[in-house]
Amino acid sequence: MTGATAVVSMLELFGYYLQRGLIDVGFLGAAQIDRFGNINTTVIGDYDAPATRLPGSGGACEIAINAREVFVIMRQSARSFVETIDFRTSPGNLGGAEQSERIRREQGWLGRGPSVVVTDLGIYRFDETGEMRLESLHPGATVEHVRETIGWAVKVSDALATTPPPTAAELRLIRDELDPGGAYTK
Repeated sequence: MTGATAVVSMLELFGYYLQRGLIDVGFLGAAQIDRFGNINTTVIGDYDAPATRLPGSGGACEIAINAREVFVIMRQSARSFVETIDFRTSPGNLGGAEQSERIRREQGWLGRGPSVVVTDLGIYRFDETGEMRLESLHPGATVEHVRETIGWAVKVSDALATTPPPTAAELRLIRDELDPGGAYTK
């Protein structure tokens, strides 16, 4: 909170900002994600007798439906990038862009759904069908490795790029101002 313009309670954050559509970008993680950006953070396995019970939504569902854009950041593995998630905690593009637009409009959701998924292997965006597409590979990652760590036939951009390394100014900002103690970067 040091240097923040305002500090508000969770009630105020959700009620006055998020649910009014005033949050530009929400950041989410996931235990599982599917090709349409639907997120599971509730259970692995059957809901009534799960193999693993996870923390649940914790507000992620509200972020997923009301933030103007949603950035998902997670490690990529065959266990997390699955054909079918075990439980939909937070909606992405549901079953595709057309269905997602209709339901978002009918339900009065303010957000447009997921915009980007950033993993340790690459960056994904969503195409006109609402499906995830690999847009950029991080240095050292390969399309073959990406395909080994995804539970569906992933789409790959015709203009697949290589993610540029961070600039010296970006590294200084991260290391010196945002995370000087190394809580997230070590």
